[in-house]
Amino acid sequence: MAQGIKRLGMPVAAFIGLVLFGLIAMSWFLNRDALREAVEAQIRAVTGLDLVVKGNIDVSVFPGSYVSFHDVGLKGGGTADPALSVDVLTANLRLLPLLLQRFEIADVMMLRPHIHVVRDADGDSNWTPFIQTIARTMKPGADNQVSFSEIRIQDGVLAYEDAANQLTEALDDIDLSLAWPSISRSFAATGQFDWRGERVDGSISISDFIAALSGDRSGLKARLASAPLKLAFDGTVADRTSMMMEGTLTIDSTSLRNALRWTGQAPPGSGGFGRFALKARANVVGASIALTNVNVELDGNVAEGVMTYSNNGRQALQATLAAGALDFTPYISTFRLLASGAHDWNRQLFDLNSLSTTDLDMRLSAAKLTVGPSKLGRTALGANLRNGTLALSIGEAQIYGGIARGSFGIARSDAVADVKAQLQFTDVDLQACASELFGITKLSGRGNLNVSLVASGSSPFGLAQSLDGTASLIGHDGAIAGFDAEQLLKRLERRPLSGGGNFRSGSTPYDTLNVAVKFSEGIATAEDVRVEGPAARLTLTGTASLPSREYDLKGTASLVSAPNGPPGFELPFVVQGPWDDPLIFPDPDILIRRSPASAPLLDAVRDKKTRDAVQSVIERLTGAAKKPAAPDAAAPASAPVAADTAKPN
Repeated sequence: MAQGIKRLGMPVAAFIGLVLFGLIAMSWFLNRDALREAVEAQIRAVTGLDLVVKGNIDVSVFPGSYVSFHDVGLKGGGTADPALSVDVLTANLRLLPLLLQRFEIADVMMLRPHIHVVRDADGDSNWTPFIQTIARTMKPGADNQVSFSEIRIQDGVLAYEDAANQLTEALDDIDLSLAWPSISRSFAATGQFDWRGERVDGSISISDFIAALSGDRSGLKARLASAPLKLAFDGTVADRTSMMMEGTLTIDSTSLRNALRWTGQAPPGSGGFGRFALKARANVVGASIALTNVNVELDGNVAEGVMTYSNNGRQALQATLAAGALDFTPYISTFRLLASGAHDWNRQLFDLNSLSTTDLDMRLSAAKLTVGPSKLGRTALGANLRNGTLALSIGEAQIYGGIARGSFGIARSDAVADVKAQLQFTDVDLQACASELFGITKLSGRGNLNVSLVASGSSPFGLAQSLDGTASLIGHDGAIAGFDAEQLLKRLERRPLSGGGNFRSGSTPYDTLNVAVKFSEGIATAEDVRVEGPAARLTLTGTASLPSREYDLKGTASLVSAPNGPPGFELPFVVQGPWDDPLIFPDPDILIRRSPASAPLLDAVRDKKTRDAVQSVIERLTGAAKKPAAPDAAAPASAPVAADTAKPN
């Protein structure tokens, strides 16, 4: 057995030796000019580009069979500048055809290629001849069939210019492997590249490459994965008059804010836009993308519906979405009307840049909605952002135990925000409503609130200074905390000068509450404020300053009299101080006048003679009598004193 193997091995070894000798001999006698011309012709046939060699040409047959061109340029379509320049282009040759003096390329490797893609305003590219040649060459029955099936790119650079959209992009450190369909009809490319400082892994697969190059429909699978964003598409593609794609689109990002910055978009605001995921059926026509069967997740909020995105000179997004529960708190977390830890308006300037980047038209409905401390029930919202103007419309929102409707608009004028608000609250809990909207915590009950306001400013404080408009409130079955009007009036009716005790305790219940306020340049004027309670009535006039957040009001409190009885006790009072803790005290002059003990004295001192006599008595009792004007006038004054002292006890 061993001898048989030995006898068989000797001819094999001799054959291998003969082949090696033939390859070495061929490398000596090979027509290098013919080899170079054959390689250039095949590259021209495959790419449609003319090969312009400026550097050296290296030819090797053994141990490796290849031709290397240094400092190569490939250009076509009559352009002067090369569409592709390569430091070293190496064409690896097939060994068996080479033994028969036929030069066939197995694959091509490009080292440090510089790819330049220019797209004009009509949509044509300097690479159009290349695509047309590939499509023509690969068609069945073509004279020059593609002779090699793989191109490898190492350390490449791609520069892209789009004159129509005024867009320039660059890809660096490109490492790709392109599988050409010399046998099958498919095309595949896998590799990595750097874009805007991030490494991107990508792959693309086309089921019918010839159809895709001709603009006909073909299957397409594409994957892109980077640290900021992952994207996948699985569907079909066609390019007759414009690019058309249809299939399933999946997008995933750990931070949508970072992904938007990476893609060159300005993220809105400074809060939220973290974890993001989207899956939808996509239909792409040119620069427009229509998404159906959308399932989108952002910051834990999940919604379903349809979306449309277009970029025809300006980005525009339209969406109709429905959700079970939404939390908008992350998007307003950095916006504060009041300064942190203070009782003053926030003076930080608004950031209005996000109002001018994208047009938005959105319809959103949710079973539950959270906006900061506010909890809303079933809500239907509309948002429209166009040319720097944001308009929010509330079709209906269940809030504060009632219903809210209205609109809210913000228009940008340089760094100034022009704000308009028209809101109607029906049958709401006044304690929650007044506390969250105006910072007023002393009011309870239920009622209807209508607000129509306009303001302009570069900060919340600026808005408060310029606020104009009106507000009206009709409430019922509630109370005003901070004082008990009934007990206070009864106590002061009996003893006006005894003091009212603690004026800032208790509460005043009411049956009806009517408030009408007019705002002008940040000052609220009470035009009609009436409180009707079971035992007391109150009316108020005066103003409240929004910039300083202080009251300056005067009112009258009266006890409700019995039917056919005498008029009830009335007492003017004053409300002054900050909104969250105002001072409420009665008019002291009225109390003195109504005291049985002090009123006669107050009336008496109005007479000059009586006032002088009372003053003289007070001076004698306190020892504050005036000194005599002359010495001789002192004797009469001292005589009564001496007489008084001489009297026996």
